[in-house]
Formats: sequence, structure tokens, C-alpha cells
Amino acid sequence: MLLKYICTLFILFYSFTGIGQVLPNTDAKVFRVMSYNIRFLNKEDKINNWNFRRDNVAGLIMSYHPDLFGVQEAKSKQIKDLETRLPEFGWYGVGRNNGKKRGEFSAIFYRKSRFDLLDTGSFWFSRKPSRAGSKGWDAALPRVASWCKLKDKNTGVVFYHFNTHYDHRGKVAREKSSELLAQKIKEIAGNSAVVLTGDFNSLPSSKPYEILVANTGLFDAQLVSKTPHQGPAGSISGFFVREQITRKIDYIFVSKFFKVLQHAILTDHKEGRYFSDHLPLLAEIEINNEVL
Repeated sequence: MLLKYICTLFILFYSFTGIGQVLPNTDAKVFRVMSYNIRFLNKEDKINNWNFRRDNVAGLIMSYHPDLFGVQEAKSKQIKDLETRLPEFGWYGVGRNNGKKRGEFSAIFYRKSRFDLLDTGSFWFSRKPSRAGSKGWDAALPRVASWCKLKDKNTGVVFYHFNTHYDHRGKVAREKSSELLAQKIKEIAGNSAVVLTGDFNSLPSSKPYEILVANTGLFDAQLVSKTPHQGPAGSISGFFVREQITRKIDYIFVSKFFKVLQHAILTDHKEGRYFSDHLPLLAEIEINNEVL
């Protein structure tokens, strides 16, 4: 049993560090989760414009075989481009400006062969979270969180995936967003298992991070991984390849019903450039027996 466990961890390390071929997961209780701020479609990005990056972004996602992934900053066209390139995934999300197609999405993609979609919803970080496009506190922009209720076809376990993007300027807004997100997770998911992904625009030492962890009981997947974290310490990279990336503001969180086998921040690049100005996070997680 110990030998099997050691071999499994070696395979995960081998896969996530990009040595050789990354194989799809075959364990019925294990699945992969990714969080990826893909950078909004901005004409001023010139050579790093989405139209030059979209195949690389989709290719990276395909090569690591996530079963679930949350994207941040995605505009409607970007969602459509990913949907076209990744037909094995269903998705849910709404534009933050009007709850339809306007503005950036915090969308969730799920592998249709692995999960059944049972329910969905979105709320805004404001004093009126059900009002589409509402902006809260000192935030510069409307900010949205989207969620999916999913049933794992392999095990029958029902869980929730929340995905979001906190404001980049509002200090009060980020703290209040953590308070509201914690409240909404309890209200929507209850005692069910939860996965949370997102760009929180907050360092691990920050108040929003502390509030979120203290009030949800969720664990930072990097900190509870059974094997050492792989990749750089940080997730915000800029487009051009750098030796040191230390600022982490993107996270994957899990509830106690999941065991984290491996966690990595991926540094795939081409011609000296990353595929976004944030690096994707990837975790391989296992459903605990207590929820089976």
C-alpha cells in the first residue's frame, strides 16, 4: 500500500512538472482542478492580444487534463473561443456588468463525461448581491462570483464549485467580498463539499485571505498538498518569462471533504512569453471516503 502511494505521488510530480507526457487521471475518486486568469481581450496588448494566445491557452488546458477549471477576466468572445476549442466541457457564467454577456465572466468549465450539472447561480460583491452589475464599497468595478452544483458520475458525490475575481483597487471591497463570499458559500452549499477558485487580488498575508479562511473552513490547496508545491511561489507573472515570480493572488481552496494530492503553478510558455499575465494553478484532489 505504501509503495502504491509513493508511486502515485511520483507520477503526479512527474506529470505536473512537465517532464514527459501528462496523462489523464484514471482514479475514480480523483479529479483535477485549475484556476486561470486568462487576461481580458485587450487590443492594447498587441502581440499578447487574445487572438494570438487563445490556441495556446486552450492547448495548455488540454495538456494538463483538468476536470474542472475556473477562468477569470474572460469576455464573451473568449468564452466562445474556449467552448469551441474544448468541446468536452460544459460551462456556466455571466458577464459581471449585466448578468448576461456584458463584461468579464468568472466562468466555470466542467468535463461533461465526469460531472452532471445540477444547479447554477451568480451573485455580486455589493450590498445588493442579487442585483446584476452592482458595485460595492470602494470597488472600482462590479465584481461577480459564479457557482455550479455538480454531481460526480464516478462516485455520486454532490459538491459545489465557486469561482470569482475580487476587485483590484478597493481594499474595503476585498475584505467585504470575503465576508460576503463566506456567507454565500454557507447559504448555498450548506454542509456539502466545496471547491473555490479565483483571482482574489490578495496576498496570503492579507486581511481578505484571513477573513475567507477563518469564516469558511476552506483550506488553501497549496498548503495542504500531500506532496510539495511545484512551480514558482507566485501566480502574477506579466506576459514575459521571468526568473522570479513571487506574488501570489490566485488560489484554489478546498473543504475538508477533499484531500489534495498535488499542487502546482504552471509555467508553460512559448517564444519567451506566458499565455496570460497570470499563471494557471492546478491541483489534483481526492474525494474523502467520509462523503462516499
